[in-house]
Amino acid sequence: MTLLTRTPPSAVRRRGLLVYLVLAYAGMWAAMTPLLAEGYQRTDAREGVGALEQTCIAAAMLAPALAALLVVRLVERGGGVREALALRWPRPRARAVRACLLPLGVLGGLTAATLALGALAGSYPFAGFGSLDAGRIGTWAVQGLIGMVLSLPLFFGEEIGWQGFLFPRLLLLGRRAGGGEGAGGRAVLVRAYLLAGTAFALWHLPTLLMGGQYPGRPWYLAVPALTVSCVLVLPVFTWLRLRSGSVVPAVLAHAFTSSMSVSMVREFADPDAELDPLTMSLAGWPGWVVLGGFVAFLAFTGRLRPGRYGQG
Repeated sequence: MTLLTRTPPSAVRRRGLLVYLVLAYAGMWAAMTPLLAEGYQRTDAREGVGALEQTCIAAAMLAPALAALLVVRLVERGGGVREALALRWPRPRARAVRACLLPLGVLGGLTAATLALGALAGSYPFAGFGSLDAGRIGTWAVQGLIGMVLSLPLFFGEEIGWQGFLFPRLLLLGRRAGGGEGAGGRAVLVRAYLLAGTAFALWHLPTLLMGGQYPGRPWYLAVPALTVSCVLVLPVFTWLRLRSGSVVPAVLAHAFTSSMSVSMVREFADPDAELDPLTMSLAGWPGWVVLGGFVAFLAFTGRLRPGRYGQG
C-alpha cells in the first residue's frame, strides 16, 4: 500500500499543489463572502449560528474536496479518484470497525485531558462532579453523536482535501527534491506536517476574521493560535489515516474535534461562566500541551512515519 498509487511527474505535482491551494482557498473566501459583507462577528462561545451561517460554512467545507477532485481529474490526469485520495475502507471489516472507533476514543480522551488540565490550572470553569447527571450526559452524548454523523459529508469535504490530497503530495514532493532516509528523510516528513498544518490553519482565515474559532479575540491573536492548534492536531489525523490506509478515520477525528469536543467544553462547564476557547479547549493552550505530548509520543514511537505502515 502506498500514499499515492500513481506518481505524477514532478512538474505536474507542483502545478497540482498550486491549483489545489488556489481553488480550496478561493472556495472558502467565496463561501464566506456573504457573512463578511454583512459584517458578521461571533463574540460569545455559547452563541449558535443561524441558517445563513450554516449554509456558508457547509459550502466552505466542501471546497477542499472539490479542489482535490478537479486537480486529480484535470491536472494529474490518471488513476482512479478513490485510490488517488484514499477514499477506501480499511479491510477486513473488523479492522475497519476498530479504525473508525479509535478516533472517537483518542479525541475524546485528549479533550477530557485538556479539560482536566484547564480545570486544575483554573482556566476552565468545571461545574463540579455533583453536576454530572448520567441521564443528561447520556442524552447529550446521543444527540451529539447523531449530529456528528449527519455532518460527516462536510468533514469528508475537508479531509479529502487535507489528508487525501495535500499531505501525501507535500511529502512526495519533498522526497523527490532530495529527502531520503535518515535525517534528511525526517526533515522532509516534519516539513510536510508543518506545511500541511499551516495551510489547514490559514484556510480558516475568513472565519478567524469573524471570531469563528475564538469569539471576541482579535484576528492577530486568533490566526497564530489556530496555526499552533492545526499544526499539532494534523499529525493526529494523519496518524489515523496512515495506520488505516484510509481517509475515513481522519474524517471521523475531524468531525469529533469540531463538534463533540467543542460541545464537551460547554457541557461540563459552569453554565454561568464565560467560555474562552483560547484557555480551555483543544484550540487553546491546555489543548496545545495535551496534543503536543501525544504527538511527541507518536513521533518518538515512529507512528508518524508512513513507512511503518508500508506506505511511502
